[in-house]
Amino acid sequence: MKNRIYAICGVVFLFPVLALSQQPNPAAAAPAQQAPVLNSRPAYAPAPNAGEGRFHLDVRVTDKQGKPVTGLELQDFTLLDDGRPAKILSFHAIDAAAQGTGPATDVVLLIDAVDVDFQTVSRTRDEIERFLRQNDGRLAHPVSIFIYNDTGVKILQQPSTDGNALAAQLHASEAGLRVIGRAGGENWDIERFSDGIKWIIDIAKNFARKPGRKLLIWAGPGWPLLDQVNIEPTPKAVQQMFNNIVELSTALREGHTTLYSVNLGLPNGGTYLYQGYLKGVRTAGKANPPNLGLKVLAVQSGGLVLAPSNDLASELETCVQDAGAFYTISFDPPKADKPNEYHDLKVVVGKPGLTARTSMGYYNQP
Repeated sequence: MKNRIYAICGVVFLFPVLALSQQPNPAAAAPAQQAPVLNSRPAYAPAPNAGEGRFHLDVRVTDKQGKPVTGLELQDFTLLDDGRPAKILSFHAIDAAAQGTGPATDVVLLIDAVDVDFQTVSRTRDEIERFLRQNDGRLAHPVSIFIYNDTGVKILQQPSTDGNALAAQLHASEAGLRVIGRAGGENWDIERFSDGIKWIIDIAKNFARKPGRKLLIWAGPGWPLLDQVNIEPTPKAVQQMFNNIVELSTALREGHTTLYSVNLGLPNGGTYLYQGYLKGVRTAGKANPPNLGLKVLAVQSGGLVLAPSNDLASELETCVQDAGAFYTISFDPPKADKPNEYHDLKVVVGKPGLTARTSMGYYNQP
């Protein structure tokens, strides 16, 4: 079995990412729920405001209760690159509520219908409907809904601030469940891992082609961590994992995309395993499957991982609060000595009791 797992792992991590340019045009697909994720473009390109040589970060600052903090100024922030202060070249404070018309932040709610059973998917959809119908269905930010099922990631509805219309569309939809791997076991976990990585890369790269800030809230536990001791990827697979880590980190940062993980249910023994893999991967030889876990990616992007709860609507509201008030800063990374040179990032706020969240690191190029 172990040799078979090695072989499968080699295929898993070498599995090509499905290019959207090979998929049908969304306008040509009949039902909305059958449209592929986002609009395809022929080649990958960074977000228009990525800047040449300059890195842009979205920074969320919260108090001890987790509430967003506004009114801070440039002198309140210190940016540390690998522990050394870096010069902040630009600074903007955004408070959409106070300004009335701030820059739009798109909120994407993704329903995971692959990694949970049918009953949990149904309850998750009910909770999302409850969230959408709050405040008489008036949403503060544009929201779109994606569904991840056995055919991939589909757009259910384009961005809208009409929560009632979104809820009605979601109620009428059919999410579907995967039919593969019903026997369970390690091979099924590996396939779910492979598909999850393939689609999160696909989403991140497509978001990076579009301007503006995005919050991607993944409603579901995500793919398995594959942290079992009897799963040992081949050297070629380890290199591909590292390449995927670099690709995802870069696409999320360039696309101003922050990832969030919420899940219906209650905490269990595996809820917090991801916390042992949050440190950035500096070399290919250190890459492991758990470094590509959903929750790991969420924390590293500056997002949140909320413990499983039966009040999913409240957890969604917590995540969406990040869209209202935040700060943007930019800096020039130092010259890299080698390709994919990893740097830790940390933003420190010079006022007691405040916490800043942003990308935890980046991969620099010569």
